[in-house]
Amino acid sequence: MQRMKEDSKQPQMKHELGLLDGTMLVAGSMIGSGIFIVSADITRNVGSAGWLIAVWVLTGFMTLTAALSYGELSGMFPKAGGQYVYLKEAYNKLIGFLYGWSFFAVIQTGTIAAVGVAFSKFTAYLIPAVSEDNILFQQGFVKISAAQLVSIGIILLLTYINTRGVKSGKLIQTTFTLTKLLSLFGLIAFGFFALNAGTWHMNWSNAWSLHQLHADGTFTNYTMAAAMGAIAASMIGSIFSSDSWNSVTFIAGEMRNPKRDVALSLFFGTMIVTLIYVAANVMYTSVLPLHDIATAEKDRVAVSASHVIFGTGGTYVIAIMIMISTFGCNNGLIFAGARVYYTMAKDGLFFKKTGTLNKNAVPEFGLWIQALVASLLCLSGKYGDLLTMISFVVVVFYVLTIIGIYKLRITRPELERPYKAFGYPILPAIYILMGIAFCTLLVIYVEPYTWYGLGIVLLGIPIYYIAKRNLKDEDSATADS
Repeated sequence: MQRMKEDSKQPQMKHELGLLDGTMLVAGSMIGSGIFIVSADITRNVGSAGWLIAVWVLTGFMTLTAALSYGELSGMFPKAGGQYVYLKEAYNKLIGFLYGWSFFAVIQTGTIAAVGVAFSKFTAYLIPAVSEDNILFQQGFVKISAAQLVSIGIILLLTYINTRGVKSGKLIQTTFTLTKLLSLFGLIAFGFFALNAGTWHMNWSNAWSLHQLHADGTFTNYTMAAAMGAIAASMIGSIFSSDSWNSVTFIAGEMRNPKRDVALSLFFGTMIVTLIYVAANVMYTSVLPLHDIATAEKDRVAVSASHVIFGTGGTYVIAIMIMISTFGCNNGLIFAGARVYYTMAKDGLFFKKTGTLNKNAVPEFGLWIQALVASLLCLSGKYGDLLTMISFVVVVFYVLTIIGIYKLRITRPELERPYKAFGYPILPAIYILMGIAFCTLLVIYVEPYTWYGLGIVLLGIPIYYIAKRNLKDEDSATADS
């Protein structure tokens, strides 16, 4: 009773977000720096234009299928917390907590760190002093660059802005997402205007030969098993670039009409980004030979393409585009992430203070501890390793969540379902099979970082029971008093 009285005195979340805000959050959180970079690694792994596009189409299909499936869950549980809530309701609090713990330890915070570092790397094109090569401090294995400090500064700035209320966060999100969408459409259009017929013919004349492409132009053919591993390894980058599409589910408690608008935001946002990603890669193959895509300096494919499209000024065009893209992306990630910790705290499974809202009706404490962990990950320097861990862990939880749709149809048939998973039961089943295959191939071919990711998830088990025991002790003390 005392806890209920205290909760009634706390500020409540404001329902200030509509369909446009949700769609911009989905698209803005998905588009960071990946589309400008990861195609180089994909091309090295698959060695042909057809398979480069196929990897992005496969990833888009998986993302759209998952998003359409999540629409059913968002209508059933239209409240803050998103995937944490879905897993808790479909399985139990332990599974929900393992997701929330992984989300806090590496999924969301690691993505925020990686996107922050990408911002600083491209800022260095305009301001060389903030380059990752400018080492400000080194002691033993500890090395801190100007780029790392800039990335931390951006994370702290956006965290502060989001503590000022939902309106501040959504204004940045909508403005920056619309700007980068228009910029990407422009880049793609100018790229097709600059199409080189010879380059296009050379890239697509043998489009479906799957092999490893080396820097010297030679290639190595795969066995059947190795080919499957190469496709899975290629999809690490494309899945990472397409991740965070579920961000809108975390802020359902602040949507004006969550039962309708969360599902629609998932569909529109993922569809827009999928079309952009596929079109951008087709454009790359129209202006750059495959060898140049695979060997782009520091994997910056978009920079190489922009040199062909815009001349020497192309580097600055892309640098500004990526700065806009990553700034808006990180705003969305920071904005949405703290809502998961807030809901976990309400269940007694996270720091108690995280379950309170500040005077602006946002979970300020959750925002700041998220910023702290993301900043520490910025200093780690392990951004490539984080990418593999994140891709493995997020797909594991996506698969579990979609399996939860089947489970809830059986165990909770009475729940209102204003929207049902598109293509059920076939499309969700296809996603589950593809997700399991992807994770299995990563375990076989891209270790040890997949094991590190799994280790982080399993570390949450003892933490869960400690949190549960502390909650029980707290409730006993409250009852005694």
